[in-house]
Amino acid sequence: MNDTTVTLVGNVATAVEYRETAGGGVARFRFAVTARRWDRERGLWSDGNTSFYTVSAWRSLGANLAASVSVGEPLVVHGRLRVREDERDGQRKTFVDVDALAVGHDLTRGTAAFRRAAKAESEPGQGQGPRPGPEPTLVQSPEQDPWTEATKRLVTVP
Repeated sequence: MNDTTVTLVGNVATAVEYRETAGGGVARFRFAVTARRWDRERGLWSDGNTSFYTVSAWRSLGANLAASVSVGEPLVVHGRLRVREDERDGQRKTFVDVDALAVGHDLTRGTAAFRRAAKAESEPGQGQGPRPGPEPTLVQSPEQDPWTEATKRLVTVP
């Protein structure tokens, strides 16, 4: 299959909507990407045009995304590009969608703490049954997490 894959860096523009469908859960949100250029004459960064994309994430990626992302947060989205045309109000309009394969916070603009999600059962088509032993669960991090404390020391200016 010759899909066009893209990697976009931008900000979440709308609240993430999550819903269950016959094909599994899906999360959708609008994603804003603004080009920034260095203006040599003025010695400043300047913003270019903003492009908006509708991002869809299916199954566990969608559920994890809905639980982890809020409006305004910086993300990196990697996925399949879909361009479609539609007629609305008597005019042809072009829509650009991305079917996400991977999504993460943009760590050039902040820090994040990863928490592994509990897995209810094995993914379909994996050919594996449930793992023996107890299922992993999310736990609350301790008040004095050494990683969080170290990060605060790195990003705090004395």
